[in-house]
Amino acid sequence: MKLQVVSSLADVAPEDWNRLAGHDPFLQHAFLHALHETGCACPETGWAPQYLLLYDRDTLAGAMPLYLKSHSYGEYVFDWAWADAYHRHGLEYYPKLLAAVPFTPVVGARLLAHEPEHRDLLAAGALELAKQTQTGSLHVLFPAEADLECLRRHGFMLRQGRQFHWRNEGYADFDDFLARLSHDKRKKIRQERRKVRESGISFRWLEGNAISEENWSFFARCYRQTYREHHSSPYLNLEFFRRIGAAMPENLVLIVAHRENRAIAASLLVRDGDRVCGRHWGAVEHHPLLHFEACYYQGIEYAIARGLKIFEGGTQGEHKMARGLLPVATQSAHWLAHPEFASAVEKFLGRESELMEQHGRELAARNPFKAV
Repeated sequence: MKLQVVSSLADVAPEDWNRLAGHDPFLQHAFLHALHETGCACPETGWAPQYLLLYDRDTLAGAMPLYLKSHSYGEYVFDWAWADAYHRHGLEYYPKLLAAVPFTPVVGARLLAHEPEHRDLLAAGALELAKQTQTGSLHVLFPAEADLECLRRHGFMLRQGRQFHWRNEGYADFDDFLARLSHDKRKKIRQERRKVRESGISFRWLEGNAISEENWSFFARCYRQTYREHHSSPYLNLEFFRRIGAAMPENLVLIVAHRENRAIAASLLVRDGDRVCGRHWGAVEHHPLLHFEACYYQGIEYAIARGLKIFEGGTQGEHKMARGLLPVATQSAHWLAHPEFASAVEKFLGRESELMEQHGRELAARNPFKAV
């Protein structure tokens, strides 16, 4: 067995990597390589790939999507306060090592291996890499359940997060779903959807190869404009969308909003087996409640129509509960080289976990569905 670090997936055969990644679209060779090759996640943007590979003789037996980070943008697990504490004590928090899918807060494998002992070797290898490169910390974001116990054994501290997901309980259609909600929630959603229709807005679902070059260009324009209006820079670019559109069309759905025979907004969904994830959206024309319709209600309606079990609405946002998305716990794992800061963060995570559990109970009391 031997470990190797490469700075590009061009050095790894796609079929070898995908054999470990399984069917998760966000872990596919094409998806990760496109992020790098199109300049979205690369050294110039603060994401220097350090892909960790485990070989059993000449066979790729394990892999880990690792990045050397010079900031904490695009991660969706917030450690800015930790970085600030380091700075106030005259210590450098960056660079840090990060195991994640850039700009993608979706749970999935981070220790890509079929055998438990290979996951152990990857975890140990990542820690050794952190020490060799003299990075002060190593973070694993949104790992799958199979990774968590391994990371805990290797000294990682676990941190709880929360997302909001919709679950398909065998609904026949959207009205069947609404019928399960409490009266006030059902009434509010119907009012919101009616206002969008009365604005003359309709929607088209474009799947896979039906998404044209013109559609991708329009979507990228919407995406860029929405970031500009929030005084921020977009993480992704048109070339990235083109690349994944060509490489993995079976996983992509573009929902396009039209008004007066003109496209005005679009949202991108990524589907995987029984799950569909709302990822990005944007608009070039603004209408009340258009965001909720394009990003939540259309996603739910699509999941029902295609018989999918879960619609993930992204991170944060308690307002999603009123729309039928319920809280789901997520995890991240963290290792800090500095012993005193590691101890302080461990105590902080203990207190934070208690508050998260208390908040979870409060959210459970606000369940939008009818009492059974």
